Amino acid sequence: MALSNNPSSSQGNLYTISAPSGAGKTSLVKALIESSQQILVSISHTTRAMRPGEIDGVNYHFVDQSQFKAMLETDDFLEHAEVFGNYYGTSKQWVEKTLAAGKDVVLEIDWQGAQQVAEIIPGTIAIFILPPSLPELRERLTNRGQDDDAIINRRMAEAVNEMSHYEAADYIIINDDFQTALTDLQVIFHSQRLSRKRQQVQHHNLLAALLS
Repeated sequence: MALSNNPSSSQGNLYTISAPSGAGKTSLVKALIESSQQILVSISHTTRAMRPGEIDGVNYHFVDQSQFKAMLETDDFLEHAEVFGNYYGTSKQWVEKTLAAGKDVVLEIDWQGAQQVAEIIPGTIAIFILPPSLPELRERLTNRGQDDDAIINRRMAEAVNEMSHYEAADYIIINDDFQTALTDLQVIFHSQRLSRKRQQVQHHNLLAALLS
C-alpha cells in the first residue's frame, strides 16, 4: 500500500507535532491520545540506551546499531534522523496499517523530521507547540531538575532554533495553560474529521438518502 494522507478516503489523518524541549509536547500528546481511541502516537525505533522507567515497545522500540542499519537498508522507515550520536526512525509499515484502519496517527518529531514527512506524504497536518515566553521555557527546563546550567543554556539555544521553523506548521498552539492547550489540540483533530470530503465518505448513504 502506498502511503498517502488523502482526506477523501476512509483512512485516518497523519499529524506531525513539533516543539522545543520544555514546551510540554509530550504531556499534551499523552493527554490527547488518552482522550480518544481514534488517535494513536507512533513509537519510534531508537539506538539510544533505555533510561530508568522506560519500557521497550511503550516509550521506544530499542534496537542496536546493526538492527537499525538493517532496517534502513530495507527502507523500513518513513523518516529517520541522528541526534547526538543516536538514531531514531518511524516505522513506515506501522503508519500505513494504522492509517488504513481509520485511526489518526501522531508523530512526535522535530522540525526536520516533520519536513521529511511532509515531502513524502503531502497533506500531512503539521502542528507546532510553543511556550508562552522564553523565561517561562527556561523555568520549566530548570524545574525538571535534570540538567545543569550549561545543558539548560544549550537547550535554550536549540529551542530558539527549533521555534524559528514554526512557519512550516499548519497550526500553532501556545502552551500557556495546559488545559486550554489540550482543548485547542483536540479541536484541531476533531475539525479535520468533520471536513466535507471525509464526511462524504463516512455518511455516503445518509447523504444519498437525504437527496433522493
